[in-house]
Order: sequence, then structure tokens, then C-alpha cells
Amino acid sequence: MKQEQFLNVLSRDEAEQRFRSALSPEPLGVEEVPLEEARSRVLAEDVRSDVDVPGFDRSNMDGYALRAADTFGAAEETPARLRLNAETLAPGVEPKIVVAPGSATPIATGAIVPRGADAVILVEATDEEPPGELQVYRSLTPGTAISFAGSDIARGELVLSAGDRLTSRETALLSAIGRRRVSVYRRPVVAILSTGDELIAPGEEPGPGLVYDSNSRALADAVVEQGGEPRFLGIIPDDERALSMALKQALAHDVVLLSGGTSKGPGDVAYRVLAELPPPGVLVHGVALKPGKPLCLAAAGKKPVVVLPGFPTSALFTFHEFVAPVIRRLAGRLDDRRGRLSARMPVAVHSERGRTEYLLVNLVPGREGLAAWPLGKGSGSVSTFSKADGFLVIPAHREIIDQGSEQTVTLLSRELEPKDLVIIGSHCVGLDLIVARLRRRGFTSKILSVGSEAGLLAARAGQCDLAGIHLLDPETDTYNEPFVDATLALFGGYGRMQGLVFREGDERFLNLDLEQAVRAAAARPDTLMVNRNRGSGTRTLIDRLLGELLPDGYANQVRTHNAVAAAVQSGRADFGVAIATVAADYGLGFRPLREERYDFVAPRQRVDRAPVRAFLEVLAEPETRALLRRRGFLLDPGPREPRDE
Repeated sequence: MKQEQFLNVLSRDEAEQRFRSALSPEPLGVEEVPLEEARSRVLAEDVRSDVDVPGFDRSNMDGYALRAADTFGAAEETPARLRLNAETLAPGVEPKIVVAPGSATPIATGAIVPRGADAVILVEATDEEPPGELQVYRSLTPGTAISFAGSDIARGELVLSAGDRLTSRETALLSAIGRRRVSVYRRPVVAILSTGDELIAPGEEPGPGLVYDSNSRALADAVVEQGGEPRFLGIIPDDERALSMALKQALAHDVVLLSGGTSKGPGDVAYRVLAELPPPGVLVHGVALKPGKPLCLAAAGKKPVVVLPGFPTSALFTFHEFVAPVIRRLAGRLDDRRGRLSARMPVAVHSERGRTEYLLVNLVPGREGLAAWPLGKGSGSVSTFSKADGFLVIPAHREIIDQGSEQTVTLLSRELEPKDLVIIGSHCVGLDLIVARLRRRGFTSKILSVGSEAGLLAARAGQCDLAGIHLLDPETDTYNEPFVDATLALFGGYGRMQGLVFREGDERFLNLDLEQAVRAAAARPDTLMVNRNRGSGTRTLIDRLLGELLPDGYANQVRTHNAVAAAVQSGRADFGVAIATVAADYGLGFRPLREERYDFVAPRQRVDRAPVRAFLEVLAEPETRALLRRRGFLLDPGPREPRDE
């Protein structure tokens, strides 16, 4: 038989475009699986938490729950002396006694922090002497050694998105929010055929001219790595009839891979058998690659059928270039990567001398390269590890990592998986909604909730694409615009109603206007507030509302609206300030304070990036705006245009 020639060799890009256009691969379907079977699968749904994690204010150590104010000035030489309450709190035990000023309650790691307490002191920093009395040798600040309810994961928070691949980190996160089953994309089943008279299976006795079939094993494992399920259908000799029958069997699967027989020599029959395929049939036969020129790309309807070169290096090279992206797409999966990178610290980090610390970080590109933003929710957090890109090691002799210093980051995946859009600033459940819709357009996002002021600084430094802010200028009594300089563009977002939150039916807040309710609450010794952190837009409102008043609990600061609501709902506090949407989610009473603007700023040099434009388009969509309204957000007729200098 005369050997034929390759007459229509295409470039790599032309071949890929022709192949992908014929297939238009999309995820194959959805199935629900038990959580124990979900590892390595790809989520087909956005997952929001139905619970707060932790579900109560939790002690992070064995010690004593007390009021931080009672320890101010305490030292080895001048200990503070407190009265011990007549109960000891173990995990799972509900507190009965309120921690009053001048008192303390013994508490174990993981136990519920009692009402009145705003800190926990380590047992080693105390003495119970004389009996019934506690001597404290260290000053504390409010919040020390406490994980507040909802501080790790808040009820209603988007914890995972459709398209996320489930590793042990994500399954731990799902377990922590009580999920038993999850919806995942179906894995594509890939039929694998090896062709050639010279091939034998590993373990068989070799003979002259025979070689072990290594391609089938390598391809099967590569299919698993890409999210598929391999089905090896055997070694087929160079016989058109035998191969034709095997191909008909293989077409019952989602993808068909043949290895060998794709050249145009006398014994190469695979490409000729593909002529039997239903349209469109053979799309490409011959690609300008080295290695990989004999590659044959075909399709039966929308089903990929590929004949890879027989040489192992060529087969694997062309598989990863042309087939792997299709399998990943069918499985709903994105690429995986891993390695070590150098990154700059955007903030200083303090560490305790004498202990080697592994600091989890998020990596964000900026004008000066990668920035490693620390994730500081603490060792009890489930979400920190699932959201981290990597970690850096702080040696035992180091007490501080300086701002601006270069550090080596070890990635948790094989390489850094860059997100299309980086958003740093104040978090909002409305932002979660927008990002979830953006994900359906194929854009991935990374959100770092560090507060409005830090987000604004990150935008000015070029360390993010967008920053969500709600900053009130006290001089003009306007939001956000006064803080935007010539390096930034301001885009209108939506309004949020801030207000006083309290438990429904609490008589202390009924039949009083807002100012009267706050002043009455501040004057009562049995009423506790929960405050917001400095640097947040909400804290500015709180301080203006309170004026000179310093209610009990003022020093108790949490970082999110959800944490405020969780504290009030649980009885840990009696009132605070949060947005109406969150108050409704927690079933709390709400007294409006004022509307604020939650807007977005972007570095001007990033405004024209496709993910930024896509985000703004999603924000302007009528469907998005309708969803925001249903969630209680306030919208103008349309998003405001960016402010021009």
C-alpha cells in the first residue's frame, strides 16, 4: 500500500479553534452525591451556609472568662483580683451565670463564653489564691482568645461557588456547615483504545518487535487528573474491521481516545476508520507540532473522538494540549497548579517569638508584583485554609515580618491559580450575589474582606481590580466620592440601610425613637452593645450616633454585620448597628439609622480589563438589580457612571 502524505497540516491555534468550535464543550450534567464521595468532584451549585461558624461565642483556650476592663494594669507585681463564679464551663455546657464586673468564670477550650465576658485569659497567667479568688497577672484587650459567633463563617455567606473543585479543604468546610450531600457535575466517561500489532499489555511475555502498551495507562491516569473517568477497552490490532467494531462500542461513552495508527503509513488504519463517523467527522489530520504532527481530531456530533500519536511523548503532549481542556470543561473543572513564589507583604505581621509560624496568605497581583495578604481568622477557622493560596514560614526567632518585605510563599496547589478578578475592601452579601452571577459568565473572583479603608489603600496601590467601600466623609456628609483621587474611578453600586438591631420584643427598644433607645440602653447596666471594628464605614456611623456615650460592650469589636447580628440573636449582646438585610436574615428587630452607599472603586489603569467590564455589566443587568432589591438593597434607576477628574 502506497504511503500517503499530510496535505492539510494546520497550525496549533487553527487546529484547536476548529476542534473546539465543533464541540462547544459544556458540563455534561449534575448529580447529587454524599459528601464522603465528593472529593475531587466539581460543585454544580453555589453553597451558602445555613449556620454561623462558630455557632456561639467560643473560648479558644483553657482559662477564665472575664471582662477585659477588669485586667487593665494587671502585671506580675500588681495582679488584678477577681471573684470566681460558682460554675465551670466545659464544651457543650450552657452558661448560667453572667460575668459581672469584678468576676470571672473558669472555662475550657471550645466552651460557650458567658454573657458579660469579653475576653478569656490563659490559665497559666493566673492563680486561684485564696480559694474563691482569682489573681490575674496580665492585661487583656476585649476579644482576646474568643472566636465570636459567625466570625469564621456567617449564616447566608457564600462559602463555595459552582465550579469549585472539592479537595479535603472544601469538604472540611462543607462538613463544618453541616452539609451531608452536594450537587456536582457528572464526570465524563472516556473510552481509551490502544491500536497496533506491536503492542502487548504489561506483564505479558515480550517477543521480537513487541512493546508494552504504556499509553493506555498514562492516558487513563491523565484522564482522572483532569476530572474524567477512564474506561480502557483494550488493545486493538491493525485491522480495520476489528477497530471499527471497537469504535462503535467506544462511542457509547462521552469521549473517545485512540492511541496509535494516526500516521499515513501502510499499517496505520485508525484515521481511515474515523471516516465512518457521523458528521462532522474528521476535523483535523496533521498539526504543525513537534512532537505531535500526526494528531487527528474528529467529532461524532458533539462527542470528541481523538486519535493521538503512538509515541508516548507525542501522545501525552497532544493529550494535554488538545484533549485535557475539553475533559476539564465537560467535568466543569478549571486547571490545577502548584509551586513556590516570591511575594511582597502589604502589611506588617507580628509573630510570637519561640514558635515557628505557618501564615496562610492570599496572593494578589499589583504594580510591584505579587502581594501576600495574611488571612487572620485564627487557628480555629475552617474557611481560612480553604481560601488560602499558600503559606509562608515565620521562623521561631522572628517577631515581625516587615511591611514591604519579600517573602517566599509555598502554594497549596501545584501552582498559583490566578483569579480573573480581585476585589479587596468591605464585604457585603450583595457583592456575593454579583460575584456568583459573574462566575456564570466564566470569570473567577477572589474577595478579601479587609474593610473599606484597607480596600481603598489597596486600590490606590494597584493591588486589586475593585474595592467595595462605604466611607462617610463627616465634613460633607457624603459617601465615597470625597475619598476618590485622580488614580481611581468610582462606580455606583447600591444603597444599604444601616440601623439599630435588637431582639424582637425587647422592651428596652420598643416605643422609643432611635436616639432615645440608644441613650436609654447606654444608661442601663444590664444592657450590652456589640461594636464594629475601627476602619469600617459602620464604625463611623456608630461613633456619630453615640457621641460621648460609651455603653457597656463598646470595646467589643467584630468585623462583619453578620457577627453583630449573631451576637445580638444569641444574647451575647443586646444591640448593635448592622444593615437591614442581615437583620432580616437573623430575624432581628431593626430601627433605621440612615442609608449608606456601597460603591466600587477601581484603579484607572484596570478599568478596561475584561473581568472588570464584565462585573459592571452584571451589576447593571435587570436580573441582578431585581435580586438585589429582593434582598433588601436600595437601587437608583441605574448604576452611576464613573466619576471623571
